[in-house]
Amino acid sequence: MKLTVVKVGGKIVEDEGTLQQLLKDFSAIEGAKVLVHGGGRSATKVAAQLGIESTMIGGRRVTDAEMLKVVTMVYGGLVNKNIVAKLQACGINALGLTGADMNVMLSHKRPLKKVTMDDSGTEQMVDFGFVGDVDACDGKMLATLIGEGVVPVMAPLTHDKQGNLLNTNADTIAGETAKALAPYFDVTLIYSFEHAGVLTDPEDEASVIPHISAESFMQLKADGTVSGGMIPKIENALEAVKAGVKRVIITKADAIDGNHGTVIY
Repeated sequence: MKLTVVKVGGKIVEDEGTLQQLLKDFSAIEGAKVLVHGGGRSATKVAAQLGIESTMIGGRRVTDAEMLKVVTMVYGGLVNKNIVAKLQACGINALGLTGADMNVMLSHKRPLKKVTMDDSGTEQMVDFGFVGDVDACDGKMLATLIGEGVVPVMAPLTHDKQGNLLNTNADTIAGETAKALAPYFDVTLIYSFEHAGVLTDPEDEASVIPHISAESFMQLKADGTVSGGMIPKIENALEAVKAGVKRVIITKADAIDGNHGTVIY
């Protein structure tokens, strides 16, 4: 049985028009499906309204105790339940989940991590706070839900089974979910974002690279065609393929039908 895991970024879910279109397109995907969402922009906005400063280092959010409260409210509540309600309106029987629900995704608090600083280019050891690195995803439990006609909507929160929620990268949530479901389904993982795919020219949306393999990725990275945040995204995609996911597609949010974008294999 075919299953599609779609990851949608915060920029899409935080705009009413683009979100509505994405959920309509998601609803039209045939077969079983899972939606994974971000919501970082909303978290930053709510934090500011509460007088809580957002700290980003190397493009990653530092999650202290107060920020953890914000991301839990925003990711697990506001964004997640808004998506669930809108999917119900599309005739999709959606269920919002964090990693703690039914113990579907277990993680540990990230240890000190060496990060290249944006301003100076120097490396520094950083404590990201309550950020989780995934240890396990319960694919059997998710497959059971999906088998009953439920569409999981995964928020980017995990837990450590010690009573602590942890903020976790949504791309990672999507990749781990896809890998855990690979033994039960023919899985396609779609990373949707603001561009048409992996581009040879960031200014030209028509310059999509149609296919990337592990070998061609090394060359694209070496010559600088692929750089920055696209590198870990493709690395995650290649890991998913290696773990049994049939294919990974990086594409624009309005093209999640599986026929557009860059295919990672």
